[in-house]
Amino acid sequence: MNLLLDTHALIWAANEPEKLPDAVRSAIENPDNHIWISAVSAIEVAIKFRIGKLEGADELAEQFERVIAGFGFEQLPISVAHASLAGLLPFEHRDPFDRILIAQSQIEQYSLVSNEKLFDQFGVIRFW
Repeated sequence: MNLLLDTHALIWAANEPEKLPDAVRSAIENPDNHIWISAVSAIEVAIKFRIGKLEGADELAEQFERVIAGFGFEQLPISVAHASLAGLLPFEHRDPFDRILIAQSQIEQYSLVSNEKLFDQFGVIRFW
């Protein structure tokens, strides 16, 4: 299974795995699954840490690539197709980070690991 972690799911997986539902934690830990981390999550973590919204996420913010590699997660770059679709999504959801994740989930057909029920409106397969 291909799972794309929403940024909050990544933060919890890295720092507070007990916050994740058991099924999500099991899926992330299952070596048969491919766990993808979007480049947009690196941007979101760095920005929110820099402005003081992510206390305790300094290692993830400052060593993002090393931390996700340490968990065996795979990097998902942002393509032009991802960016175009994100821009064309309806305006009901204005968060640019979420819009990229939604577009990536749709194009790559990865399940999006997120507690955001709003994502269901955009035709993603949400795993939570």
